[in-house]
Amino acid sequence: MNNNLFVTKRNGEKESIDLEKIHRVIAWAAAGLEDVSVSQVELKSHIQFYDGIKTEDIHETIIKAAADLISEETPDYQYLSARLAVFHLRKKAYGQFEPPKLYDHVVKLVEAGKYDQHLLTDYDESDFEHMSLFLDHTRDLNFSYAAIKQLEGKYLVQNRVNGEIYESAQFLYILVAACLFAKYPKETRLGYVEGFYNAISTFKLSLPTPIMAGVRTPTRQFSSCVLIECDDSLDSINAASSAIVKYVSQRAGIGVNAGRIRALGSTIRNGEAFHTGCIPFYKHFQTAVKSCSQGGVRGGAATLFYPLWHLEVESLLVLKNNRGVEENRVRHLDYGVQFNKVMYQRLIKGGYITLFSPSDVPGLYDAFFEDQEKFEQLYVQYENDESIRKKRIKAIELFTLFAQERSSTGRIYLQNVDHCNTHSPFDPSKAPIRQSNLCLEIALPTKPMKDVNDENGEIALCTLSAFNLGTIESLDELEGLADLAVRALDSLLDYQDYPIPAAKNASLARRTLGIGVINYAYYLAKNGLYYSNGSANNLTHRTFEAIQYYLLKATNLLAKEQGACPKFNETRLSQGILPIDTYKKTIDDLTGEPLHLDWESLRASIKEFGVRNSTVSALMPSETSSQISNATNGIEPPRGLISIKASKDGVLKQVVPEYKKLKQNYELLWNIPSNEGYLELVGIMQKFIDQTISANTNYDPSKFVGGKVPIKQILKDILTAYKLGIKTMYYHNTRDGASDDVEVEDDDCAGGACKI
Repeated sequence: MNNNLFVTKRNGEKESIDLEKIHRVIAWAAAGLEDVSVSQVELKSHIQFYDGIKTEDIHETIIKAAADLISEETPDYQYLSARLAVFHLRKKAYGQFEPPKLYDHVVKLVEAGKYDQHLLTDYDESDFEHMSLFLDHTRDLNFSYAAIKQLEGKYLVQNRVNGEIYESAQFLYILVAACLFAKYPKETRLGYVEGFYNAISTFKLSLPTPIMAGVRTPTRQFSSCVLIECDDSLDSINAASSAIVKYVSQRAGIGVNAGRIRALGSTIRNGEAFHTGCIPFYKHFQTAVKSCSQGGVRGGAATLFYPLWHLEVESLLVLKNNRGVEENRVRHLDYGVQFNKVMYQRLIKGGYITLFSPSDVPGLYDAFFEDQEKFEQLYVQYENDESIRKKRIKAIELFTLFAQERSSTGRIYLQNVDHCNTHSPFDPSKAPIRQSNLCLEIALPTKPMKDVNDENGEIALCTLSAFNLGTIESLDELEGLADLAVRALDSLLDYQDYPIPAAKNASLARRTLGIGVINYAYYLAKNGLYYSNGSANNLTHRTFEAIQYYLLKATNLLAKEQGACPKFNETRLSQGILPIDTYKKTIDDLTGEPLHLDWESLRASIKEFGVRNSTVSALMPSETSSQISNATNGIEPPRGLISIKASKDGVLKQVVPEYKKLKQNYELLWNIPSNEGYLELVGIMQKFIDQTISANTNYDPSKFVGGKVPIKQILKDILTAYKLGIKTMYYHNTRDGASDDVEVEDDDCAGGACKI
């Protein structure tokens, strides 16, 4: 190695390279870690040095060299490289490793327009001094490399044009906590700030992308998911499109319900013209979704919903298909196809499904969501009415087309609208659920707008967060964490801005939250349990009972303090009906686990005082935000003990938690023999979760005759999901062999963008 190399410093001066200085930094980063070698990192780095190299580039070369050494044999390089990255990040942000004083930092960034000025009007210097007592910058050293790169790429406040970074992670966490509890009474708020800061900075609670990237900045829109419904009119379609543009630009993932739009060839204006059908309007929505990037954080994305019995369904099902021409394809949206019991019965009995234009069959579209008996009665009545335009198709043919398109694209999703309405906190006669969101975990009431200022329309927003099951030693811990999460997210509803009246009115009337989980795969591994053999059924029942119970208890307590949400009367909860009353009883065949918590006292308290939040739970993918906590994402099994996360920030290696100790306990995705055990676990979770679950199906063609997944198997899994009361199905993953360990970052709604 040539020691006569020169480096270029940040101020442009040149000096000889100081290898001893580099050695000290790497040794500092390696302290306390197992199976890492300082000399290995040095050796790998030196190869890439050159004369005149910038000091900044040296840092990045060393970081990359350490990250390249992450392997199953040497997992701790993920922490060595992360510490080097933290060192580099702080030097970029502060010009030194030691962060500035909290108060000085906030003043500087408020003056620069990077932080929201309310931080200095709601809190004074003594408050920030108090926060400094529990602010712990050493927690930065607990991140993995994948986490630091995600923080740097998505979450830390920065100039996204020139890459200048203004903060490090603990400032992010403390200021999110300060913002969310700013309006609490002075005598209690710093206690809540401390509790919430500790929960999020030690990874017990996980926050979604919009909150981590946005809270503390002047941009105030933090809901991960936005559900927008359009009516069958040009004004309503244009209002929906305008709402899409506003929310895509503010980092939200979009669900669009376009199921009411009449079919091709329908009459308009008493026969003055023929309707162009759905596809031109879907293209219009696609253009709206792709019109804005999300502040450099995420690209716009949306899932569009329509019923299986729509007259144009055969054309709509192939819209993502690579075959066909641009005129008859809308490939940059994902699609949620809506089913109910009548559709499944026709399949099972070998019957026909009749397709209609919603405009030709009064009351049918509404009954599809509000009243299953009425739907069936109207459906049969319209089938027998010869004056109504319709088409009959064998149920098996239609389901097969759906299964083929779901299989080939992976992104044709499924919503069981009857389960979404019968097992829901909302009374469907008052507040029916007619759609889900980008990632198929939100189930909230919506109403079309006549125009963008229509205050009677309803855009549903959902604000997300998640418990990290891997950090929880006892289910009792969930009580305190649920209280913090519900309080913080409920505060967010008043803290954020609403660009559209229909969103503000609905959000503040229903106050919907969606708190889920991350690190479920690690939770199972830690307890020696598996996805595939039923061993995890009882623990899953106990865990999700505790999650829902403590969340409902927290929102009930908040209602006692601050009042129930204004539309509490539109919930089943107001009638004393809880999730434990409406779940699919098939679940009782999977687990004999009894209820362990005092639901009857909770029921009585909810009837008396109400709930502050109409919904409290949803299970989202959490693809990106789980990486911040070095956790497995959502409820999914990992693809490998080391996952290669392909994202906008490059390829990142993430090692499963406690790899060395538990590597035999992890059940990897492609080792799971079928979807059955996983679907049963999702069904058990759905018993308690009051919205829905981003649940995937996974297929390895090599396990089937001829290397091809039979359509019969896909349909069997769809029927199993329905029988278990599962509300929605998200991705269909097919193993291609080439990228077994590669997990491509999804749009996470938010969390996002359900990135949460």
